[in-house]
Amino acid sequence: MAAIAEPQKMNLNGYVGFDSITSQIEKKLLKRGFQFNVIVVGQTGLGKSTLINTIFAAHLIDSKGRTSAEEPFRQTTEIQTVSHLIEENGIRLRLNIVDTPGYGDQVNNENCWEPIIKYIKDQHSAYLRKELTAMRERYIQDTRIHCCLFFISPTGHALKPIDLVVLKKLSEVVNVVPVIAKSDSLTMEERIAFKHRIKSELGFHNIKLYPYDSDELDDNERALNDRIKQTIPFAIVGSEKNVVIDGKSVRGRRNRWGVINVENENHCEFVHLRDFLTRTHLQDLIETTAQIHYEAFRSKQLLALKETSSKQHEQQQQQQSQTVQPQVGPGGPVI
Repeated sequence: MAAIAEPQKMNLNGYVGFDSITSQIEKKLLKRGFQFNVIVVGQTGLGKSTLINTIFAAHLIDSKGRTSAEEPFRQTTEIQTVSHLIEENGIRLRLNIVDTPGYGDQVNNENCWEPIIKYIKDQHSAYLRKELTAMRERYIQDTRIHCCLFFISPTGHALKPIDLVVLKKLSEVVNVVPVIAKSDSLTMEERIAFKHRIKSELGFHNIKLYPYDSDELDDNERALNDRIKQTIPFAIVGSEKNVVIDGKSVRGRRNRWGVINVENENHCEFVHLRDFLTRTHLQDLIETTAQIHYEAFRSKQLLALKETSSKQHEQQQQQQSQTVQPQVGPGGPVI
């Protein structure tokens, strides 16, 4: 078979019009809409639901937090999925929010992360089954998890051993973005020192977090990812309530020392997290899930399926050969 020659670059003598393909693609994508699936993982009481509502500027998921000290703790006891269709400037986004039970809440936390890992793998498995069907859907509904927001308790000391185990397990199957929850409980000096310890521990345990390095990135993308890696974990504060600062209503929290403006970069890094998730890396999170995590799962499953099929074929051949093998009796072979 003859090799295909490298294409030669040609100059056009007139306008053809195929440069409009980008607008054609955009029109189709806008008509179809986009899908984004995010899972929140962390201990109970760290404001997981509140942060999601703050990021998307809408009440999408009910908080389990207490409104007064007298109220008992309300916990998520099983994995729950909430789906919404949100629209901004004509762009439709189908958003799946997966809330998980607070891990590490029990006395015995052995393997408490397994239901979360299983859920993420189950979504890959469901997508693979739909891909392999003879009459598959034109557009397969994508429930694969594109982003995992991992909530770290603002202790100011170091990551807990269970945090390191869960982060290691999660980073192997999903894009993990760690955040320091309720960071307003730390002073600026404590926050800087805490982030430094976390980064050191992540490096020591070789835990690879999103965004990943790639040869396909240009210089601007690489520089942006470097800035994000320097910021991670994001020290955030979430709030759905509005407070008045200098006559202007902003989203924030009021305490005995003043007001925390969640969109003020001097107060927390919420703005950097929101921009990262929605304005610069939303599409990359989706593509990375398909190209890295799902592809690794798909390859592993298909290789295992091929190996199982090969073993079954060998067993069938052995059984057939044993069935037709002649038996030798006193008068000679008996068939």
